[in-house]
Amino acid sequence: MTDATAEQSVTADADDDRPEPYNGLPGAFPYAFRASDSLLFKAYVPVALLLSVAITLVFSFGLITQLAETGSVRGGTFTFSRSFFLFIGLLLVAPLLAPVLSVARRHRRTESSVAYDRALALSAFLFIGSIYLALLTSAPAELREPTQSPVVGFFYSLPPLAGLAPPLLATLVIYLTHRLLK
Repeated sequence: MTDATAEQSVTADADDDRPEPYNGLPGAFPYAFRASDSLLFKAYVPVALLLSVAITLVFSFGLITQLAETGSVRGGTFTFSRSFFLFIGLLLVAPLLAPVLSVARRHRRTESSVAYDRALALSAFLFIGSIYLALLTSAPAELREPTQSPVVGFFYSLPPLAGLAPPLLATLVIYLTHRLLK
């Protein structure tokens, strides 16, 4: 075997070992699921996909309703409220997608560790819990059911604007987890 043939063989073997590209957001979910060795992260991937789709649908239908109610009004505040509505939806979906995209990218470019995948999944599940706490805090008074739980009562007693804190803190935890274990 000549040197050129041996070099081509080594190059072909190296190409076979490289993971296949995932071609954007839709391909990142199955790619990250297959590439990760963390069971916790593998449990997070379908949850993130389902929640992202559900939140996207809710905000899309909400935007359609808002457009129908304010369609005859021209510009100004209503245009801003529509844009802000989409912005809030993006702020909810982005932290759900970020761990999947980060793990997919890391596995594609370098060897990722199970600890990184697990920690990112744990922080992402924390974000999902924070969305629930935000919903508890910001629920209108007429939709709140009487409860005997002191924890739920505490979140009901907070001002609705305090509902922003849990998701913001959880997003910060996702970011810090990524940066510290990078």
